[in-house]
Amino acid sequence: MPFFLLLILAALVFVIVEMAVTFAVARRLRNFGIVDVVWSLGFTPIVWLYAGLAALRAHDVKLARFEEWNWPAALVLTALVTGWSLRLGLHLWVRVRSHHPVEDVRYARLREEWGPQTDRKMAGFFQVQGVLQVVLSLPWLLTILDDHSTQEFQLTWLHWLGVALWVIGLLGESIADRQLAAFRADPANKGKVCQLGLWNYSRHPNYFFEWLVWVGYAVFALSAPWGWLSLLAPALMWHFLVNVTGIPMTEELSVKSKGDAYRDYQRSTSAFVPWPKKPC
Repeated sequence: MPFFLLLILAALVFVIVEMAVTFAVARRLRNFGIVDVVWSLGFTPIVWLYAGLAALRAHDVKLARFEEWNWPAALVLTALVTGWSLRLGLHLWVRVRSHHPVEDVRYARLREEWGPQTDRKMAGFFQVQGVLQVVLSLPWLLTILDDHSTQEFQLTWLHWLGVALWVIGLLGESIADRQLAAFRADPANKGKVCQLGLWNYSRHPNYFFEWLVWVGYAVFALSAPWGWLSLLAPALMWHFLVNVTGIPMTEELSVKSKGDAYRDYQRSTSAFVPWPKKPC
């Protein structure tokens, strides 16, 4: 079996077990929102699984020099993914825990729509989330399989550009999350629209900077063979954030809860990319 298929198979086995256990726990707690936490944290073991198996292979095939495997890029990437995954997972854990046992409105709505079929459909939904983890990990797979670098330190300008985009994305998302949390913590802001800091230039700066992190991963992988395939990850993230579960559902709920104030916000403020306001 080709090695890249072995890595994908190992990742698929991991996510199937991961999401089966998560579903069982979520069902017992009656809070399916914990899947968001596990989904974020689950990227850490996936990238470590890729890196660990690749390191074993590099040793077992007795490469002429261990450096012929691009271990510096693999090491940097593993650190980036781990840092991002743990930060996002912890942030979501705090949010879910603060609302428990009240379930996230998205999953509460699915319970209503699916009725008696909720458990069966939700189990399938969890497994789809696991498969999505494997698909989105493609940039990491391509980077870790790269054994064709001839650079002395094996880190190209594309690697450093990817790191820079990742740093901007992580900082931007962290700042946006903290600004929103500070706004919500003030009782005087109840029912109002957050336009603090980054939220003055984008209605969803947290989504934009999360997407930028994935752009960073894709750029980081571009120097690897078949690296262009890594662009699939940010393309998928953009689609889900802008067209599926991100902006559409969040905006629907915001209009319902804040009414004309949020409609004015929509008319004046960019939906995704931070940009100066339009005159109302």
